Amino acid sequence: MLRSIQKRFPKKILWVLWVLCVSGLTHSYDTVYAQDVPEHISWTTLYEFLDELASAQVIDLNTSVKPYSRKLIMQKLLEAQSVQDKLSTRMRGELKFYLRHFQLEQGTNERRPGDIDLLRDRDRASASFYPTGIFYADSLFRLGVTPVLGLQYFSNENESFYHRWHGINAFGYIGEHVGVYASLRDNQENVQITRPEYLNQRFGAPAKGAVGGGKDYSETRGGITVGWDWGSVGIMKDHFQWGSGYNGTNIFSGRFPSPGQLKLHLAPTNWFEFNYVHAWLVSEVLDSTRSYNTSDGVFREVFHDKYLAANLFTFKPLRQLHVSFGNSIVYSDIGVQAAYLVPFLFYKSVDHTLNAAGNKTGQNAQMFLDISSRNIRHLHLFTTIFFDELNTRRFTEGDDNNFFSIKAGAQLSNWPLRNVIVRGEYTRTNPMTYKHNLETTTFETNSFVLGHYLRDNSDEMYASVIVKPFRGLRLQAEFTNARKGPDVTYIRGTDAIKVPFMEEVRFEMQSIRFEAGYEVTHNGRVFAAVNLRDVSGPDAAAYVPNVYLGKTTTLSGGFQIGF
Repeated sequence: MLRSIQKRFPKKILWVLWVLCVSGLTHSYDTVYAQDVPEHISWTTLYEFLDELASAQVIDLNTSVKPYSRKLIMQKLLEAQSVQDKLSTRMRGELKFYLRHFQLEQGTNERRPGDIDLLRDRDRASASFYPTGIFYADSLFRLGVTPVLGLQYFSNENESFYHRWHGINAFGYIGEHVGVYASLRDNQENVQITRPEYLNQRFGAPAKGAVGGGKDYSETRGGITVGWDWGSVGIMKDHFQWGSGYNGTNIFSGRFPSPGQLKLHLAPTNWFEFNYVHAWLVSEVLDSTRSYNTSDGVFREVFHDKYLAANLFTFKPLRQLHVSFGNSIVYSDIGVQAAYLVPFLFYKSVDHTLNAAGNKTGQNAQMFLDISSRNIRHLHLFTTIFFDELNTRRFTEGDDNNFFSIKAGAQLSNWPLRNVIVRGEYTRTNPMTYKHNLETTTFETNSFVLGHYLRDNSDEMYASVIVKPFRGLRLQAEFTNARKGPDVTYIRGTDAIKVPFMEEVRFEMQSIRFEAGYEVTHNGRVFAAVNLRDVSGPDAAAYVPNVYLGKTTTLSGGFQIGF
């Protein structure tokens, strides 16, 4: 595949990257350090704290696009520190705790009170237990290396099982504008609970081998970026999540296997922000013309190429109000198309040019809208609409349906009770959404859907209460009612828009879950949970592992170092 890519567009991409990199490196900026290394979305406690700060109107933050860069996180934490008298005692403790982890972003590795060092070479190099990792800083180069280790054990009436993982994270900065990072983790499930067809929010990954009824898989992420004070550009392999929501999002969920991608972020003013990604997806659709037998008789399968281009324009007409809209296209069989490398285009119109009138095998385009408001202090109101196919006439005429997914919800944090967060949201996804008639242009990679984890013809009600008595301790109770109708094969034409929403409930899961967790160090926590589930419906066995079928009470617990 790499050779094919190099043949088709090496000069285009290298030229774009070169121009952007040179412009970022040679321009003079006020900001001293402008690198852009993403902090992975799995550090949920940190992301939740930033959300709290935004809802308290201490910071203004676009929470519909994740991951955030470590530079951005550091800047927002410093903003909060400048007005920390507005925060509760617990939030001031959280602020101090998280700021300690972002010292390299401030250009230093000096020792601070409370550090537990195993080794230290003045303010240059250190190996520390708290914060956990190896850190280095000089006038040109800064580096952080942190371990990854975790175990989660589950037990219910059906079976006992576990997920364990280990690996390493590293990130660094070269000069004032270049950021690099890499992450590798190896996973094992003794019972396979991560598969494309399962309706859960575990991070997906292709299996590299089976162990009994279990699964071994690995996930590697990393990239190189060039940043300046109002933007960044990079080439990386990583997860990304678009859309507002606390129990999954319905534009890009972020749970699919991380694809290789070109990424652009621009924020030239305080009222506008722009995000773009061009990703290399995995179709898993056999290209028979390029597949062949090797000299030793092994059949080498070659997949059809598959790509994604997506953009999101975010406008901020008022402080704490973010209105975002954008579009995306999944395309294949034409190589990497230069028009889809232009970040700001409406890609459905591009498809009309590339696929002439009468051609019924065009690419797969989508549109989306996200509105996030924190204009009332402590209250976050949000809605996201994903349009896979839209015709305004269908909203008013008969039983015709648009192919769309909508999520709406609210979060009330630290009012009227401090250290308490209450959430509620509803998601509905119509039949055919996220699907396509061409196998090579479905809204998927490695067979994992890019959108909402319940996929099409489904809905979900979700509510939770979170209590944080003091720094590091998090208690949560949550309720989920997820339903899914018949799995309808994609239909072209008028028959498709007549398919009713959830004519029959084929899968239903009611879940009440209680969890307690404590963040011991900046990248380590211990946790325990009890989950009462009732999974029913004729298609239940297709959507959840056998260990969760029926009525179950699952006890789980574990620890993790590194996110």
